[in-house]
Amino acid sequence: MSGFPRTEVGGLSVSRLIIGTNWFLGWSHTTAAKDAFIKEHVTERRKIADIIEVFLRRGVDTIMGLIQHPPLAEAIAEAEQRAGVKAIIVSTPSFPATARTPMEGFDNDECRRILDQERAMGTAICMPHTSITDKMVDACTREVRKMDGLCRMIRERGMIPGLSTHMPEAITYADETGLDVETYIAIYNTMGFLMHLEVDWIAKLIRQAKKPVMTIKPMAAGQVRPFQGLTFVWNTIREQDMVTVGTMTPREAEECMDLSLAILEGRQAEVPLQETRSKASVKGRG
Repeated sequence: MSGFPRTEVGGLSVSRLIIGTNWFLGWSHTTAAKDAFIKEHVTERRKIADIIEVFLRRGVDTIMGLIQHPPLAEAIAEAEQRAGVKAIIVSTPSFPATARTPMEGFDNDECRRILDQERAMGTAICMPHTSITDKMVDACTREVRKMDGLCRMIRERGMIPGLSTHMPEAITYADETGLDVETYIAIYNTMGFLMHLEVDWIAKLIRQAKKPVMTIKPMAAGQVRPFQGLTFVWNTIREQDMVTVGTMTPREAEECMDLSLAILEGRQAEVPLQETRSKASVKGRG
């Protein structure tokens, strides 16, 4: 396994580039037709394993998402076996919530069941998904309600707690209240795609966060080209922060790693450019 820059989350060494999984699961954030295309051409265990293997062999050993969703867990295991590298699992499970949950707390029995499954499948960092985290954000009391109990149950099972969120307030309130988490997931891209505040505000929030931040959607779900998206994000986060990328082919994975390393090292990336007829006149005579 070759090297890739690393950071620490709760004392655990993780790669600063993280393997995203939305493409593996058929979630394009674009159109139903794009979702259908991904499901037809990408979401097969062997194809997913091919992509993950490329990352693992280059030292990008951290993967984030709904790991229990088939066939992802099986693909990770296959890629691990091929590469001889153990993946670090950052899981974002959902938990049931009702209108009473913010006052009365979570269903502890159901949470224990879900977390026991997470532990059994080897989750290292457990981050309640934005679909539950953001329901519990209270702007009046400036807290993420009842999340302390969930974080305690995560700790009890030997996993590192974090928060997956699309709401900037969740990070601010967790920091203010000293919530026992070691990292945050935050959307961050130059386009402002899916971000609740302007890009410069989110940049400031990330810089001020008390814990390392795992940024997601750096290429705005494919709406920003990798060169622009990765150059912006890598150059505006801290050394302890991370970037999560989703890819649909092994070659895309290689390109994202090559671009990221070149950006971090301050050099020109040796990545072949795509070509069209309109570029012929600027190529030179060769």
